Amino acid sequence: MVSVSMETPEQTERRLRRVIAQADLVAFDGVWCFEESPIDWPPALTDDTLAAVRDEQSWSRLVRLTQRHQDVERFGIFSFHFPAELDNSGFVGWLAGVLKARLGTGVFVICGSNRARGGVYDYWGCPIDLLDDALAVVEALREGAR
Repeated sequence: MVSVSMETPEQTERRLRRVIAQADLVAFDGVWCFEESPIDWPPALTDDTLAAVRDEQSWSRLVRLTQRHQDVERFGIFSFHFPAELDNSGFVGWLAGVLKARLGTGVFVICGSNRARGGVYDYWGCPIDLLDDALAVVEALREGAR
């Protein structure tokens, strides 16, 4: 369930630091990219597919980089699963802002839901060359909240 929190910026910061500390964090091995296909050709959902989304013109599938992928952006991927009892509202904007301020990079986020693991989860992508730095920022935030 989506929560709406009425709180000061300082309260939001404290709450989201607790959220990041309690979330399950996974860093995915390898390099990832988006593979596109026409709207009338839905992508195959293989073991290497982390997400598939579409707009009005095409499908986009987040997959492991292979030799067949040429001239694509290369990403590192990490994810968060949040405990059901935690209010994680505002998390994406907060962490994206922290990563932009500290590393100078934007990120992409793809969200899904798995009620068996608490509900909403996020896949985060950043330029592959900044993955270790992004994970260091995330770990510092997690440690600072414990």
